[in-house]
Amino acid sequence: MAGRYDLPEPDAFTRTYWDAAAGGRLLIRRCGACGRAHHYPREFCPHCWSEDVTWETASGRATLYTWSVVHRNDLPPFADRVPYVAAVVELAEGPRMMTEIVGTGVHRAGEDPELSGGAELEVVFREGTPVFRPVRGVGRSLARG
Repeated sequence: MAGRYDLPEPDAFTRTYWDAAAGGRLLIRRCGACGRAHHYPREFCPHCWSEDVTWETASGRATLYTWSVVHRNDLPPFADRVPYVAAVVELAEGPRMMTEIVGTGVHRAGEDPELSGGAELEVVFREGTPVFRPVRGVGRSLARG
């Protein structure tokens, strides 16, 4: 879709990842040589440089590593979403991933949510793109109220 900055442009290699996401599955890559998982998808292991890497379905669980509340973004469609929470999460399988946190206490008035590092999250999909939301009833809630 022209004019949108939030939708991926899959290529021959990443099409597997984006097709899985469109079906509600989060994929990561795992190295057969060193055993470590990585994200974003690459054709080689960024840890040992082996090309013996395969796709693996991730659990969809993560913890919040760091975040920022974005109050201004003029690119479509972000202007209609502000404020929103841009974040880096640590997947249960080990790799870190840039994403957005949804379902928090961020309000149009710009009220900051009560976020805490290490909060438990789960993947959900918005238009075939993985985003994360708080796991309710576990530890400290990310949302007010």
